Amino acid sequence: MLKLYDTDIESRLLLGTARYPSPEILRQAVLASRTGIVTVSLRREMAGGRTGGAFFSMIRDLGVRVLPNTAGCHTAREAVLTAHMAREVFATDWIKLEVIGHHDTLQPDVFELVEAARILCAEGFRVFPYTTEDLGVGERLLEAGCQVLMPWCAPIGSAMGPVNIGALRSYRAHFPEVPLIVDAGIGRPSHAAAVMELGFDAVLLNTAVAGAGDPVAMAVAFAGAVEAGRAACLAGPLEPRDMAVPSTPVIGKAVFS
Repeated sequence: MLKLYDTDIESRLLLGTARYPSPEILRQAVLASRTGIVTVSLRREMAGGRTGGAFFSMIRDLGVRVLPNTAGCHTAREAVLTAHMAREVFATDWIKLEVIGHHDTLQPDVFELVEAARILCAEGFRVFPYTTEDLGVGERLLEAGCQVLMPWCAPIGSAMGPVNIGALRSYRAHFPEVPLIVDAGIGRPSHAAAVMELGFDAVLLNTAVAGAGDPVAMAVAFAGAVEAGRAACLAGPLEPRDMAVPSTPVIGKAVFS
């Protein structure tokens, strides 16, 4: 069971709701993934002409927890305003905080991110910050009041998977008691399993499912991968070795003279 801000969540897979071929495929993918949390970008939905209405009603009817996000924001001020709007629309104080600083990589602006987190935490929001794997930034976010950290493993939508395993491993070791959700850059179920094997608590993804040839089937695959990665972590996987180790014992083997 995953605990986020004193709330128990059964699934360790969080799913985004953007860029699906149709609302019906989105609905089927969410159900197939068995996720307990979906993210929704208020700004993007509004900009696309869907001013709440049918789309938001469909999301609510899925029976999952909604995690609004501040996607598209580039300053702390924009992110705080968007968070306030999202709280009114979805009646939740949960917010995935995104403050983008680089147009090509969509890397967070960590300075604006920490400032926005400080303001929102002080106002009672439960903040899920999208951040880099920088340990110092993670510490500042915790000091600001965040109780969850969401480091990326690669640029948003890149599908590259974990590009710096060493940094992610260090992040997990540095924050052993903090719920850590890998967000952004996961492209295949094997990527999700790999980061879960490192000891991360959950993964959040969108494009890898929404952009697949069969989003519903891919949602099923990711659900299985996350569960397998978690089980492997708990089981204690073997670490790589520098040389071969025979699986068949030498003692007791037949001797021919």
